Amino acid sequence: MAGPARCLAVREKAATRELDAIAAQRRRLPMVELPDYTLDGPDGPVRLADIFEGKSQLIVYSHMWFPGKEWQCPGCTGFTSHFRGSDFLADDDARFVIVTQGPIDEALAYKHKVGNQMAWYSTANSPFGADMGAPPDVGFAVNVFLREGDTVYRTWHTDGRGTEQLSHYFALVDLLPYGRQEEWQDVPDGWPQYPTYSRGTDSQGIAAAYGPRSETSV
Repeated sequence: MAGPARCLAVREKAATRELDAIAAQRRRLPMVELPDYTLDGPDGPVRLADIFEGKSQLIVYSHMWFPGKEWQCPGCTGFTSHFRGSDFLADDDARFVIVTQGPIDEALAYKHKVGNQMAWYSTANSPFGADMGAPPDVGFAVNVFLREGDTVYRTWHTDGRGTEQLSHYFALVDLLPYGRQEEWQDVPDGWPQYPTYSRGTDSQGIAAAYGPRSETSV
């Protein structure tokens, strides 16, 4: 292994150990007991504790929602398209679901249109979304919860680029020589760079790739 590659490998190993230490610190954060929220699900109102479906741990992604828009946030739509189901954490006593501020009927219709296969819930009639850092028309977030009986605790929250750690997309793109090709990145002179968020697939493109019509175009 050449000198520069060896130096990079040392830094990468140190970064991996630091991520392990961060995860250990995250597990020791104070937990916040939550009130008994009720959200809207495909079958009607559902308590937050019941969204766990018997599991003790829950990850919730708050999907941005803009009333009256046919196509919702492409970043959220693309991010959630990475997960082709909701049960891949079952062996870890956990569940991963999406919530959004959109009314449940509209949310489920959008889920179908873009080919998303996760479980969706609506916070349109609940303060849950705003209380968890994703109020209407504003933003997106990731929250993690622990359930003990009917009592639910929030154990962690992040938003912005903090959500990237749940996505395999950015990890793969960051391995590529050109990276994300966004103007904020440190790259060799002359390599391609574009304004931030100016590239990537829009929501229509995601629907074309994953939505119900894609099944007939394979």
